[in-house]
Amino acid sequence: MNIQNIGFIGGGNMASSLIGGLISNGYPADKITVADLDEKKLQYLSNQFGVNYTLDNAQVASASELLVLAVKPQHMQAVAEQIKESVQAKKPVVVSIAAGIREGSLALWLGGSIAVVRCMPNTPALVRTGATGLHANDFVSEEQKDQTESLLRAVGVTVWVDDESDLDIVTALSGSGPAYFFLVMEALEKAAIEAGLDPKTAQLLTQETALGAAKMALESSESAATLRQRVTSPGGTTEKAIAVMESQGLQNILRDAVLAAKQRSVELSDELGGN
Repeated sequence: MNIQNIGFIGGGNMASSLIGGLISNGYPADKITVADLDEKKLQYLSNQFGVNYTLDNAQVASASELLVLAVKPQHMQAVAEQIKESVQAKKPVVVSIAAGIREGSLALWLGGSIAVVRCMPNTPALVRTGATGLHANDFVSEEQKDQTESLLRAVGVTVWVDDESDLDIVTALSGSGPAYFFLVMEALEKAAIEAGLDPKTAQLLTQETALGAAKMALESSESAATLRQRVTSPGGTTEKAIAVMESQGLQNILRDAVLAAKQRSVELSDELGGN
């Protein structure tokens, strides 16, 4: 990643994770500046990572070639309009990690003709195993796309989508997805406890099994379906368990859940001023 000034407006968990990822990859701390209303949060980031900080959003916008907007969606319009003049003067690539704010709305609030990349990271980015979907508008150059991808790859894998509406699917799959897996883990732990295991053992075995399955899927060239078939011996315990899940419509439940989450993502974008 080329060394340039990176600014963050909003110093919450996701911004902190991105900053930590950049620093751990060798990015110079003196090239990173964070703005937030919470001075204690800023002091923590400065002490933890050695980055610059300010309470002035416009100051960060004026000094940054890459500007990350890490504020809550309901605050985005006010922040964007506050920094509009600075952004128009500097013309950075603006990276939004706020769910539900469409590129067209953000660009409009910033005064128009601005390079905007929308990102949909997920919470595992906090432990640098995130999955982030990205979409760039027509003002984003290839160099700016590379810079943005390098930023988000500091906390996990990245994928680009050509159609902005695909971010609603990304939101439903990887954005909300960790909660789906946590629910499955919760249910497995509970079932194991009811079957006789002590809670600590049930929790540990559930966590390690989830980690192992994910690692196998990541490191294998085979599909999830093929991997499942390989551990499902005919007449065995796994086959019996899978038969119960299929008879109760697990795949249909997951499909309907993802579609419901996608629809809610569209609705939230409409509510937040999407165009």
